Amino acid sequence: MKKIELHWQILIAILLAGISGWYVNQIIASGNSNPTLLGISILGLFDYVGTLFLNALKMIIVPLIFSSITVGVAGIGSGGNIGRLGGRTLLFYVSTTLAAILVGLVLINLVTPGYSSNGEPVGEMLALDQSGEEIANVAEGRGPGDIAKVFLSMVPPNIFKAAADGQILGVIFFAFLFGYFMTKLPKEKSESFLSFWDSVFKVIMKMTEWIMKFAPIGVYGLVATVVAEAGFEAVGPLAVFAITVTLALLCHVLIILPLLLKFIGGLSPSKFFSAMAPAMLTAFSTASSSATLPITMDCVRDNVGVSNKVSSFVLPLGATVNMNGTALYECAAAMFLAQAYGLDLTFGVQFSIVFIALLTSVGVAGVPSASLVAIAVILGAVGLPMEAIGVLLVFDRVLDMARTSVNIFGDACCAAIVARLEGEKTNLSV
Repeated sequence: MKKIELHWQILIAILLAGISGWYVNQIIASGNSNPTLLGISILGLFDYVGTLFLNALKMIIVPLIFSSITVGVAGIGSGGNIGRLGGRTLLFYVSTTLAAILVGLVLINLVTPGYSSNGEPVGEMLALDQSGEEIANVAEGRGPGDIAKVFLSMVPPNIFKAAADGQILGVIFFAFLFGYFMTKLPKEKSESFLSFWDSVFKVIMKMTEWIMKFAPIGVYGLVATVVAEAGFEAVGPLAVFAITVTLALLCHVLIILPLLLKFIGGLSPSKFFSAMAPAMLTAFSTASSSATLPITMDCVRDNVGVSNKVSSFVLPLGATVNMNGTALYECAAAMFLAQAYGLDLTFGVQFSIVFIALLTSVGVAGVPSASLVAIAVILGAVGLPMEAIGVLLVFDRVLDMARTSVNIFGDACCAAIVARLEGEKTNLSV
């Protein structure tokens, strides 16, 4: 019997959670504040299952972020890759990722899906437990309130304490330094070190994939809890958020990247879309940049005409560090939840979210829904409870598929533009 794909499992779980949650919500509305099944609280059971899944995600945050960034930085710095080709690639990746984040930030600020039509935060509609005042107090104490504090938090006096306390910015910065200076060791030592951390990263990736197998159960518990406590009122603001994110992704993939293709790369955007269609459709269906990588490389080499020298360096690196769609979503999700809690979104807070989204997008595993880990990092850094992630799961799977397509299209654009800047001729010149 053919196994049901994970995205279908998650969608089925969301549907069942909606039905179960609505049924429990009706029981609560009838006067029974704590419905039970065989003596067990149904709401407590939903919450237990969802919390267990979230705890599993939290468990892998530090090792995943540290190992992926260490390996990525060390890999770039080894083998003579830091040069003109590496510099152009990294500049493109950082620039387009930052552009994507800013697009998401602008649209979230314009649409404000975290506020209702009367200007009130939608946290209560989403059954978010803590009040805006409580969140503001936490954010003031934990999250960087201004730009200076952002950079100060990057250099913790004790890296182990920073990891234990969830100060991920410090962990990220240490990982960058660790990976870079690893390449300064003698070749035999740096290679053995890199091999070790690459093995650690692959183990954590396997753990992430294993945890994501339980995503349908975790999603069921989290979504059912929201629906049971808030009813279907929560769907409205979440739908507005999903539409806002979709519009931001479309702006990036239909406006910003095509403009770069045409005016920097001298390539036809329409022909490029046609050439990359197989890879984008595969990315949309699998929601995995890693799984799509072989098809992306085939499309870029065979359909676009990029050399193996450029594609074999740019694309695997991009599958690790260039997550345009993911970074956009991380920023938008954090902003949405901050709005929902009624948090005062000062320039310092917004800068923090943008900065952390840019850094954490580097460490996102190329597997379905792995960005939930990065969102947890951002929420913790600005003082928002990680449990709030649960409300995002209603539309997360569809948005995951869309942002993965944007991720691989951004990688392909970079490969084509870098190839043109290196003097190569392609099949899609204007």
